[in-house]
Amino acid sequence: VSDVMADLLDVSARTLTLGGRLVYIIPSMTDFDVETDLPRHDCLKLIYVCYQPLQTGLGRRMVTMEKVKEYDVTQRQSYLENTWVNGPESALKCANIRERLMEAAKLKPGYEEKARYRKQKRQETKEAKKRVKRENTGTPSDSKKAPSSAS
Repeated sequence: VSDVMADLLDVSARTLTLGGRLVYIIPSMTDFDVETDLPRHDCLKLIYVCYQPLQTGLGRRMVTMEKVKEYDVTQRQSYLENTWVNGPESALKCANIRERLMEAAKLKPGYEEKARYRKQKRQETKEAKKRVKRENTGTPSDSKKAPSSAS
């Protein structure tokens, strides 16, 4: 995710015209700090960030940035290195959201029971789909086979 975000901002900075805007959504936990954890680019100015909570501890942010400076190809490496204010720490806050959600879920009462139930349901669904597929693509029974020609 962190490399994708760095590339998104870099491509946007290269291709937008001055005054052009980039709008994107980024998932975030409640400990996300817009000042330090939001990816940046020297050619783009942060205009607006809107947070939408989705569940306890998780949400997403709609981010609007505007191109305010021409892109200098000779500075590309510097642009990419400066994407994350706190370096890997900020990048990991975006990259590890799934793992962090799983860790938080495991702490909730009844998690193991619900996980077993969901696993069982997935297995039943998978087996039912296989059964239907076999029934629909199975070979015809002997009584439905075309008679063989005898010489």
